[in-house]
Amino acid sequence: MTVESTAARKTTRRSSGAKRTTSAASAKKAQAASPAEPELVQLLTPEGERVQHPEYDIDLSAEELRGLYRDMVLTRRFDSEATSLQRQGELGLWASLLGQEAAQIGSGRALRDDDYVFPTYREHGVAWCRGVDPTNLLGMFRGVNNGGWDPSSNNFHLYTIVLGSQTLHATGYAMGIAKDGADSAVLAYFGDGASSQGDVNESFVFSAVYNAPVVFFCQNNQWAISEPIEKQTRVPLYQRARGFGFPGVRVDGNDVLACLAVTRSALERARRGEGPTLIEAFTYRMAAHTTSDDPTRYRRDAEREAWEAKDPIQRVKAYMEREGLADAAFFEELEAESEALGKHVREVVRAMPVPDHMAMFDHTYADGHALVDEERAQFAAYQASFEGGEGE
Repeated sequence: MTVESTAARKTTRRSSGAKRTTSAASAKKAQAASPAEPELVQLLTPEGERVQHPEYDIDLSAEELRGLYRDMVLTRRFDSEATSLQRQGELGLWASLLGQEAAQIGSGRALRDDDYVFPTYREHGVAWCRGVDPTNLLGMFRGVNNGGWDPSSNNFHLYTIVLGSQTLHATGYAMGIAKDGADSAVLAYFGDGASSQGDVNESFVFSAVYNAPVVFFCQNNQWAISEPIEKQTRVPLYQRARGFGFPGVRVDGNDVLACLAVTRSALERARRGEGPTLIEAFTYRMAAHTTSDDPTRYRRDAEREAWEAKDPIQRVKAYMEREGLADAAFFEELEAESEALGKHVREVVRAMPVPDHMAMFDHTYADGHALVDEERAQFAAYQASFEGGEGE
């Protein structure tokens, strides 16, 4: 007799009253285990209603609020245009920020000009806030350059593809700021998946020990490619900071006002010499991880639909319309500006010149290197082997 059938026989001998008791207990247990809305800092609800928070609040003019809305709309348009260009074969790859506009614009607008940013490869909204030409972001994804902008011009570092390594760079830079006696701060971005990397945890150790003026901004978009957040951690990500000796806070990553208020507070704390802060922006990646990913293979449509109801742009629009902070003319003008941006991006990308194939050897070392010279010669011979003297 099998174990299953023995268990089944024991179950049938239970009284009906016991069954009811067991059923009620199971239902109660299931209810307790069901996911609840996370506790987080929120100033603007998904319905566009303004709420207060005892520790974080912000007072913005109508013009400032319209500015945040414009930033998010134009960033989303740029992002969608880049995705379309990749689908048309104009870019090799693209990492969309769809759904994360509030986290990036809110935190990006909290920065001062003298602060420094270390991004990943998805911070297109932060780049917008730092004044980086959006078309410069596309050169790397088109394969015509290794970055496309001067980091020192906007205090915005080049995109980092290696997961988590930029947090160490940010920590070292922040330690240098402290040594120099400057009152600026550093903002380092990474995702929920990168939070499991050793580099990130090492940066937590060093920043805490040296009281570095750095803010770690984790965009928890629920998925590290196909791995859900519940398979990455047993506690909310922001609580990890406590183990390293500095504060952590979870913010509604789809609320641009809350992201602005929380990041501004953390940066001010860093400038006062009070050390690092970890911000977990609880948000959602609406699109694929990159254009090479198919999210339909690992997540349900219902999940995305639930998050679409929390859209960061729509909640600001609802609030402005309810409070009379923007009229129809504003939205019409912004739509026209959005169309113009999309056209500009398409034209610039398609006109990007093909780089000199040998240029990649020019700036590898400041003073040259024998091995690089050897590789250059080998590559030149390879190129010359093609008909016409150059590889197609």
